[in-house]
Amino acid sequence: MRLLRAPEPVDTATIALWLGHETLDSTNKYLHADMELKRRALDRTTPTNAKPGRYRPPDQLLAFLDEPGRVSRRL
Repeated sequence: MRLLRAPEPVDTATIALWLGHETLDSTNKYLHADMELKRRALDRTTPTNAKPGRYRPPDQLLAFLDEPGRVSRRL
């Protein structure tokens, strides 16, 4: 999206080539999906009793995942 909103925007066909899309229709689906629109849609799907913010697993779960013989996905 930044490339399209830059002072000298990049042509949609160029972006399609960079992404390896076969047609401009494929690229247009992504270009028209505005990030603010996505955020608002996700906000509407949050359960009413959920705390706002990102999920933070408890230390006990992280310790379990770090046990020997398990593959840890933590960075």
